[in-house]
Amino acid sequence: MIYRAAVFDLDGTLLNTLADLAASGNELLASYGMKPHTQQAYRYFVGNGSRKLMERILPNASSGRIDEALARYKAIYERRLTEETAPYEGIVEMLSGLRERGVRLAVCTNKHINAAAQLIQKFFPSDMFDVFDGDRPGIPRKPDPAHVRFVMETMGVVPEETVYLGDSGVDMQTAVNSGTFPVGVLWGFREKEELLENGAKVLLSHPSELLEKVNFIMKDKE
Repeated sequence: MIYRAAVFDLDGTLLNTLADLAASGNELLASYGMKPHTQQAYRYFVGNGSRKLMERILPNASSGRIDEALARYKAIYERRLTEETAPYEGIVEMLSGLRERGVRLAVCTNKHINAAAQLIQKFFPSDMFDVFDGDRPGIPRKPDPAHVRFVMETMGVVPEETVYLGDSGVDMQTAVNSGTFPVGVLWGFREKEELLENGAKVLLSHPSELLEKVNFIMKDKE
C-alpha cells in the first residue's frame, strides 16, 4: 500500500513534553500540600487528556475537586508549556521529508486544544501541518476515532491511505478504530510491548526509519 497522509500524536511522538507535564502536575499537587510523583510516573498518567490526568494524580477526588484542579492545572501548564519541551531528534527532518513527497500531515492529540495549538505554532513551521485537532467539548477523546476522522475528512483522504503514528496503546487503538495503518514509535512515553499488544504493525526506533518502513507517495506520482 502507498500512503498519502500521516496523522501524528503530539506528546511523546512529535514533542518530548514529559518534563513540563510532570513539573506542572507536581506544582498543582504542591498547591494542595500533596507529595509529588516522579517524572517516570507521568509517562503512565498522561495520554488520555488533562481531566484523566487529574483523576490519576488526585485519586478519590470528587468531581467538583477535579473540575477545580483541572482549571488550576491548565493555568500552571500554560505558564510552563515550553520550559523544557522540544521536538524529538529527527522529527522536523522527517516531517520535512514527508512534505517534500507531497504527503498530507495532521496532528491528533488528547491534549487540550489551546495548549496543542501553542506548541505546534512554537515548534513547527506554519505550513507544516494541513490540520490539527485536540481535546475540545463535544468530541470524545482517543481512542475514539472521531478526531482522526475529522482530520482525514479535512485533508480529503480515507483511512486506507492514511498512517497513524503514536507512542502509546491508546494511539494504536485509535489507529485500529479509525481504520488507519498503526505505526508505533519507541522514543516516547511507553514500551514496545504496549504498542504491539494494541495493534502496532510497524515500530520505529528513530524518525528517520519511517520512510524506510512505510511506503508513501512521491509528489510526481500523485
